[in-house]
Amino acid sequence: MNQIYALRQALGDKDRALLSRIEASLPILADLSRADLLLYLFRVGPAAEAMVVAEAKPHSVPAIYPESLLGKAVTPQEEPVIFRALSHGHSESGISSVMVRGTVTVREVFPVRGPSRLIFGALSIETNLVERERHRHRSPVFRQALADLQQMALRGELEGAESLSPFWEHDGILFVDQEGQIRYVSGVAETLYRKLGYADSLLKCNIRDLETNESVFYEAVLQKRCVEREHQEKQLTWVRKGIPIFTPLPRGWRRRLLQKGHYERKLGGVLLAIHDETDARRKEQELRIKSAMIQEIHHRVKNNLQTIAALLRLQARRMEYPEAQERLEESVNRILSVAVVHEFLSHDEGSTINMKEVSQRIVELTEQGIMDPAKGIKLLLKGFDVSLPAQQATACALVINELLQNAVEHGYTDRVGGCISITLARNDREVRIEIADDGEGLPPGFDLNQSATLGLKIVQTLVKEDLKGTFELSNGKGVRALVRFPTLSAQGGAK
Repeated sequence: MNQIYALRQALGDKDRALLSRIEASLPILADLSRADLLLYLFRVGPAAEAMVVAEAKPHSVPAIYPESLLGKAVTPQEEPVIFRALSHGHSESGISSVMVRGTVTVREVFPVRGPSRLIFGALSIETNLVERERHRHRSPVFRQALADLQQMALRGELEGAESLSPFWEHDGILFVDQEGQIRYVSGVAETLYRKLGYADSLLKCNIRDLETNESVFYEAVLQKRCVEREHQEKQLTWVRKGIPIFTPLPRGWRRRLLQKGHYERKLGGVLLAIHDETDARRKEQELRIKSAMIQEIHHRVKNNLQTIAALLRLQARRMEYPEAQERLEESVNRILSVAVVHEFLSHDEGSTINMKEVSQRIVELTEQGIMDPAKGIKLLLKGFDVSLPAQQATACALVINELLQNAVEHGYTDRVGGCISITLARNDREVRIEIADDGEGLPPGFDLNQSATLGLKIVQTLVKEDLKGTFELSNGKGVRALVRFPTLSAQGGAK
């Protein structure tokens, strides 16, 4: 990529500006040409080379090159067609056929000229042979419009092309001349317009006579730039694109108009692309409704859990035995830690939860609940944001709550002051949660597998069964609890 940057910077300001305009037009040009586009710059040096500095793959047909070719350098021996276009100064079309993954491809190479008329690059339009034959049998009107469009792109004249959405396989296309007469209609376009009530062919009709919303035609003509608009018609959603096609004037007329300060091109017509967006919009609406329903469910679950926690807390205050009161308070914290996850899910449309934010809420609940302010224990949350899917986030929240409670209750029974840290970390393969205190440490002969503590048994079960991970307890300055579990992608699920 540094070499691409160096090649771009070696160009003059005007050539570099032209290169940027050409690059912006490549995506829509690839779609309408039904071809892979490769933009080469030539590197000056002892050995002649050309390098791919920009590319575009079509959405209307399968790409010839699925992988990126950016940065690929070629020599005259490897790609003579490209270098012939450079040296001859004109296009080399249809004379170079190479096999790519068993498919015969046809290449058209056009020289790229800067404002000074010097050639500094080449655009290669590469099509598979089957698609090339289909194009050869299309209407001459469309073929000429596409050829004019390609030349406009090479001159950097496709204003607004970067704002256009892709042209897909099942999109229709029309060509309307400067008088508004429809000169070309694709088969897909005929089918789409039937949905709008046009049973007969639109060929040779005038765009003004259509009762549909064809404002993109007039906008493209008036603004002299590519336009895209979305409209609702007959309970259907349509996306229309308008691409004005300009052609250079004959040389004599061009000279006369230039002397008068006019621009040397004329409007040949407008390419209109039409896309039926109805199903996509309907699915988006269904997803929004589903998302809102799910959020409402999470909101109600959170409220119910908080109600249960409040009832248990009320019950705990009525208990005569301190041990029973402690157990109920522990249950309250467990319920509230699960409620925290549902609280985040009720506000967030995404399917993942930021565990650092959840951990912060659990820290606050612990400080407000079981912690004795007189003990002077500080809770410190460290690490980076770790996003987990809801199914892992719930188990993870319970684990953090149990380990934090365990550290608070058992790490500082005979001392005042201390610090408990919660550290979150993640890489491509696993998530690590470490809760460490500087308290009294594990008792002599402690065996995690023989521990009768309910909290630790909950942690072991959640880590092993739900998170498919490992859990370790060890002595350091105090007690260090380490939970490690694979991300869902590492387990073979969706990340």
